[in-house]
Amino acid sequence: MEVLKLQYQDPVGMSIDYLRQFEPEEGYWLANSYGKDSIVVEDLCKVAGVKYESHHCHTSADHPKLIYFGRKYYPDTIVDKSEWTMWNIIPVKGVSTRIRRFCCSYLKERGGEGRFTITGVRKAESANRRKNRGLLETFAAKKEDKILFNDNDDDRKIIEICAFKGKRVLNPIIHWSDEDVWNYIKSRNLPYCSLYDEGYKRLGCIGCPMSYNRVFELKQNPKYYNAYLRAFDRLIQNRLKTRESFRWKTAQDVMNWWIYEMPKQEPGQMELEFDDED
Repeated sequence: MEVLKLQYQDPVGMSIDYLRQFEPEEGYWLANSYGKDSIVVEDLCKVAGVKYESHHCHTSADHPKLIYFGRKYYPDTIVDKSEWTMWNIIPVKGVSTRIRRFCCSYLKERGGEGRFTITGVRKAESANRRKNRGLLETFAAKKEDKILFNDNDDDRKIIEICAFKGKRVLNPIIHWSDEDVWNYIKSRNLPYCSLYDEGYKRLGCIGCPMSYNRVFELKQNPKYYNAYLRAFDRLIQNRLKTRESFRWKTAQDVMNWWIYEMPKQEPGQMELEFDDED
């Protein structure tokens, strides 16, 4: 894929250049999570004058305020619903962690096959950035589980191609800083979800292992906490039926490990990591 010379060097101009350079005839498939990065990308599409179709993947575990925000300000966004929900994935697939985070592939990765997708992925969302990355990346089979829509990994690129999923992915604001994002939002007077003003830095599924304040989220949303407990209980019952070995006896045991890392796991089991990355 030929990359044209950029006309602008500022973050906004560069992103608009990318959007215009790679615009497909049928238009982009825009993955809109309703978060700050997504609303910036959608507005950039409007400024760039490119054709796009906005989609939001309903996960069943998004914060209610985020859902209400999307309905109010993005009524034309297509809401895609999977046959899977967070509550029927866990009993079948197990507990998702930072290391083994499979839920996004079921809840957010099923749309846009064969389309040129746009995301709000940014390297600044990762604690460890890598320098001198190339513009074009091809995912080999061993990378088939990469979360394209919202995996703010330190090896993300501006243009990504996933032959396994039949997707080309453009990350037009991948090099933007948090300051760039908020300055753009304020300069364009864009509405954003009120959760950011309430201390949330990352919006997505309540209880997501990638969120640093997941305990706070679950305390603020006890219905989701109880929904996770019910899902954990069904997971245990399913394991008993298939006679698979499973350390925990109760749903609360699973919750304590998943959220509070207690009690300690047995050797060979994966640990849940906590750090300050968004």
